[in-house]
Amino acid sequence: MNDVPTPELRPVRPHFSSGPCAKPPGWAPEKLATECLGRSHRAKIGKTRLQLSIDLMREMLQLPDTHRIGIVPGSDTGAFEMAMWTMLGARPVTTLAWESFGEGWVTDAAKQLKLDPTVIRADYGQLPDLRQVDWSNDVLFTWNGTTSGVRVPNGDWIADDREGLCFADATSAVFAYDLPWDKIDVATFSWQKVLGGEGGHGVLILGPRAVERLETYTPAWPLPKVFRLVSKGALTEGVFKGETINTPSMLAVEDAIFALEWAKSIGGLEGLKARSDANAAALDKIVADRDWLSHLAADPASRSKTSVCLSVAGADADFIKKFAGLLEKEGAAFDIAGYRDAPAGLRIWCGATVDTADVEALGPWLDWAYATLTA
Repeated sequence: MNDVPTPELRPVRPHFSSGPCAKPPGWAPEKLATECLGRSHRAKIGKTRLQLSIDLMREMLQLPDTHRIGIVPGSDTGAFEMAMWTMLGARPVTTLAWESFGEGWVTDAAKQLKLDPTVIRADYGQLPDLRQVDWSNDVLFTWNGTTSGVRVPNGDWIADDREGLCFADATSAVFAYDLPWDKIDVATFSWQKVLGGEGGHGVLILGPRAVERLETYTPAWPLPKVFRLVSKGALTEGVFKGETINTPSMLAVEDAIFALEWAKSIGGLEGLKARSDANAAALDKIVADRDWLSHLAADPASRSKTSVCLSVAGADADFIKKFAGLLEKEGAAFDIAGYRDAPAGLRIWCGATVDTADVEALGPWLDWAYATLTA
């Protein structure tokens, strides 16, 4: 490696990880409410704080009253698998996969639940032909592919008169895009993405058609306790009123409340989208100005504005590891190597909790790392 001068300006908060993501600006542990810590989550104070987090999520997501929100174990993965295990099997299944998490749902549907799904795939950086989807099936997909940087452009392709249910893994999409809730029957996410919250907890959103499925269909396989959403043929409504299935971390709940109140203070969903859009635009300019850097997702219409995946000319996995390591050592950027199953490249989080000035300051540091390794 050559001795290349380092840039003078560093990102103030060099947290560009795609999960857990940067904390909201101004966050500090002493700012979290602690009155409920050490208390039962089933005590009045615990239930009140859990319900507050649900109410704030509804407000920030602009979610209609027709949809229920529940806090469940296991992060986004736990929430999505809970939906799969409790609702699939009633009709044929179609799974869409264009990155690693979508492939995970294919594996669950085919090898674990043995449902023989129709699988529609695309390579990393591409979006499959959404016109191929048969909406007489239950359909599973990731709204925003965190490991490929490819998202569905909108919900126009989701049939209004669908017979099957629409299952959207929306963990890198909620709080960053307008989601058509009338077209989504099941959505899942975790606080650790766009809100910059802590991991370990998932959020499950159910529309009325999903509730109907739960109350009228019993799957053929056994369900572990943490997946059970129905009792005596009726939805366990308490789960969607802060009465969680198992014990939540109230510290994580307070952390999520802090993030949601911050989101409210900057204008709610519109403010969150504006920050993410500005961050993505700043990174787009960095990419456009460098002939050695490009977007893995070639089509801007389906390019993520949160988990932005980049290709580096001539780079292999070893080069990317060194590249990311140099920036981490300098305190200029943390955790920007691409996902292990994705093509070798960089992944830079541009969600709302990142400051645009820090994205802009990152450009010269990318130049420095590239020059250090190639000059």
